[in-house]
Amino acid sequence: MSLEKRVNYVLSQFPFIKKNVKRAYQLFFYSVSPKQKKTGEIKRVSPNDEYEYFFGYYDKSPWDSTDRYMLCLKVDDTSKSTAPKTIADIMIIDTENDNKIKKLGSTNSWNVQQGAMVQWLGPNFDEEIIYNDFQNGDYCSVILNIKTNEKRIIKKPVYNVSSDGRWALTLDFSRLHRLREGYGYSNKEDSTKNEKIPNSAAIWKIDLLKNEIHPLLTYSDFYDFQTSNSMKNAEHKVNHIMINPSGTRFMVLHRWINGGEKHTRLVTMDMDGSNLYNLNDDVMTSHCFWKNDKEIIAYANKNKLGTGYYLFNDQTTEFIQVLEELTNDGHPSYSPSGKYIVTDTYPNKKRMASIYLARNDKVQTIARVFAPFKYDNELRCDLHPRWNRAGNEISFDSVFEGKRRLYTVSIPPEK
Repeated sequence: MSLEKRVNYVLSQFPFIKKNVKRAYQLFFYSVSPKQKKTGEIKRVSPNDEYEYFFGYYDKSPWDSTDRYMLCLKVDDTSKSTAPKTIADIMIIDTENDNKIKKLGSTNSWNVQQGAMVQWLGPNFDEEIIYNDFQNGDYCSVILNIKTNEKRIIKKPVYNVSSDGRWALTLDFSRLHRLREGYGYSNKEDSTKNEKIPNSAAIWKIDLLKNEIHPLLTYSDFYDFQTSNSMKNAEHKVNHIMINPSGTRFMVLHRWINGGEKHTRLVTMDMDGSNLYNLNDDVMTSHCFWKNDKEIIAYANKNKLGTGYYLFNDQTTEFIQVLEELTNDGHPSYSPSGKYIVTDTYPNKKRMASIYLARNDKVQTIARVFAPFKYDNELRCDLHPRWNRAGNEISFDSVFEGKRRLYTVSIPPEK
């Protein structure tokens, strides 16, 4: 483990100190480094006006099935609040008509990291979209047919949606907002704020066709599953739910915090909440992605090997290390064909963040962008690289032009 990673690991137990040390460290190196805004064949897709535009997380695609239309949010400002109580517009961009942009709707619930979970709804990904909202005093989600303007209101917000568009999974966005700024919503106060291990639902399953809600697991259920000493007296939460491609199992990160100590384990289970499996429990698991129905790539810690990217085989103890030359955390995903991997980095000491493409056992940088200090810590703009349907283009969010914008970079031809 490098000196920087050792220091980062120690400081991660003390978030306030870490923020200040990181800021001073980057200010120094930025002041003595050559200034650069970007490298790579980067194209801006969203307008260059007074508003900010972004899509959100790396586990879904902004493109429709034809790779012509892209979804994004349009907001006033993302530099002051992680989950503003202001309205965000749901926009569609026609990439074959001079990137003409059109408003489809609006939402009252969004955050700077994952937006409003806006996405194309399967199985066709061509005319229905779904996004989260806050209506009549509670969170919900909206299914909108962009051709007929017909709307259906679902009684819960969604976190992750199955590829066939039938099922969704969700969590408590108010508790998540309180415990992890930038990932939940601020419209409602956390009703479980005084409970470290609530005996209330942590994950719900949603039947999107019937608009039926089924609680799956409580926080107590997670605590009772292979309880460790570090869980006792800790505050528990769940985050980063992802359903596998065929919709048979899903993964979730179970996290608990006790003072300055943070633990995360990667847990998988069937879609009805049964057959839980503790896939990685070596203190830290970060960003993950299903390669297929059985394999998960994750930036994680393995006690005998250290931190890095690992490919886990679900419901087994089998794993291999991949992308060994990439030592820093990022947001990995496989191309639609499953052959290539794209991932990114957080800003380095010169405030430059990179997007990497891994193919044929080689890793290359396809884009690098500057991150202004205005967008830092909880208000940062992660790149969150996302594949198009054809697997030949990547979209990402960035602030190198001074505001949050949506960009694309093409996959270079193989040599």
